[in-house]
Amino acid sequence: MAIPTEPIGSIPRPPQLLQAITSFHAGKIAPDVLDNAYNEALCDTIDRLVQTGSPILTDGEQTKPSFATYPLSGLQNLAADGVVIPFVDGHQRQLPRLTSGPFRYGAHAESYLKMARAYTQRPIKQAVISASALSLLYPQNGIPGYSREAFISALIDEAEADIRGALDAGAASVQIDFTEGRLSVKLDPSGGLLRNFVELNNQVLSRFSADERRKIGVHVCPGGDHDSTHSADVDYADFLPDLFKMNVGRFYLQMASEPDKKRVLRLVSQLTSPEHLVFIGVIDPINPVVETAAQVRDRVLEAASFLPVEQLGTTDDCGFAPFADDTSTTREIAFSKIQARVEGTELAARELGF
Repeated sequence: MAIPTEPIGSIPRPPQLLQAITSFHAGKIAPDVLDNAYNEALCDTIDRLVQTGSPILTDGEQTKPSFATYPLSGLQNLAADGVVIPFVDGHQRQLPRLTSGPFRYGAHAESYLKMARAYTQRPIKQAVISASALSLLYPQNGIPGYSREAFISALIDEAEADIRGALDAGAASVQIDFTEGRLSVKLDPSGGLLRNFVELNNQVLSRFSADERRKIGVHVCPGGDHDSTHSADVDYADFLPDLFKMNVGRFYLQMASEPDKKRVLRLVSQLTSPEHLVFIGVIDPINPVVETAAQVRDRVLEAASFLPVEQLGTTDDCGFAPFADDTSTTREIAFSKIQARVEGTELAARELGF
């Protein structure tokens, strides 16, 4: 396939796994039973991704509690009353709050990659959470004896180790999830918070070589949880210019759900540099209607009218279940949408002469 296509990451967990997680936390099953449920879900996810024809696989984040909180697994210096993220349908997600130092990751992304590698030798993409998202763990009123400066220094070290570990473990690419980026403009319309986020992430990225950064990308969307978003009302044009200052080689951009695609694609074409590979979202995970391959083809051709084909890829707007308990989309719909993306991208490539 001349036009690359990749999933964003999360796939809805099977009901058997969700039940096992609930039973484990209720003390009804042993850890090994839960591990078996995780392994079965992971194996099934990889098998079904292969069946869609996807040239790049992911672990579907089957063993992560969420795309954002996996590094916090097992940490004891956290409280539950952290930053609240409101969604437009009224539901909320809440991050933990760091209560004391030092800050360390409890789990690194390479562990998920190694688990997936046990089931396939095909190329695997690994998603990681951004340093900017985890910076929200530090409370505004500070932590006695542990300064914000010390926290940020440790965070940058850990975020680097997270990406580097995945690259060293053989990831085909590493995707930094930056869904708080568009939300930051809603929280601070001046753009100051967004610029701080980009600067922090660039401090991490500065530790990688140019060749390494070509395999590192950033994913953005207005959130996607229980079929709701947190920042779709933020004008993309107020966000994208700062986003493209991120020192990465790949951009994974939500686009299928964007109401004025041509306007946004025109702006993206002005911001894209020759070294960038831009993956345009052609699948809307929130919409329960499965796109046809022809619809995907048309979205790819539209994007190709603005962007050089050699710099164009396709993806999904967002993960299908970034949080483990999100059952708003079925696995069947998710895999059908992924297959439509793969087939539609191939149709577009043929029409473009590849």
